[in-house]
Amino acid sequence: MISIKGVDKHFGELHVLKNINLEVDRGQVVVVLGPSGSGKSTLCRTINRLETVDSGTIEIDGEQLPAEGRKLAQLRSDVGMVFQSFNLFAHKTILENVTLAPVKVRKTDKAKAREKAMALLERVGVANQAEKYPAQLSGGQQQRVAIARSLAMDPKVILFDEPTSALDPEMVNEVLAVMTSLASEGMTMVVVTHEMGFARRAADRVVFMAEGAIVEDAPPAEFFDNPRSERAKDFLGKILNH
Repeated sequence: MISIKGVDKHFGELHVLKNINLEVDRGQVVVVLGPSGSGKSTLCRTINRLETVDSGTIEIDGEQLPAEGRKLAQLRSDVGMVFQSFNLFAHKTILENVTLAPVKVRKTDKAKAREKAMALLERVGVANQAEKYPAQLSGGQQQRVAIARSLAMDPKVILFDEPTSALDPEMVNEVLAVMTSLASEGMTMVVVTHEMGFARRAADRVVFMAEGAIVEDAPPAEFFDNPRSERAKDFLGKILNH
């Protein structure tokens, strides 16, 4: 579903992605872990071309990422993205936030889009907030709305860029519960997170990055119980003994 080959990316002098090679199969959940500044979020953002790359190729479902224009917009509509900061439209209701893209981009009938949006809001547990505005919701509720908004486009893949890091601790679990249920239903997901419990429970693979490179790529049990690299051992020692 996602094929990344030989991808390099610089920000000025900083080499943020170094020869990244990664394949994600349909229905797989890949959790990307690593210390701050390791390139995790940049990698996530290159997959739907929010960041350009200097070299290498990225394909989604066999199609190479177009540079710009209508083709790129079309491809982006197949790749959902859930950000750290929710990114909901403040002046639109929750329901309007979820129906906007299907109506505008997919040309879905308004009544159908509304019906589907309500079903999705029900699924993520915020249907009773449909007529409210984002500012009237908690962070956890807003992030669940952001997930519903992604699902409204019937994406082939959803990218999560640290979706719980801006939340109060008690709200983290409500968002992770929605993500875990998506994983169990076979949604292809790439998740950049610090949530070790989610990685262990829901991931098919853990990809560990450090200094712009992929250092390990292993099933969760193997990564957490028997990391191969010193860098991963050091990272897990700091995180798990925290």
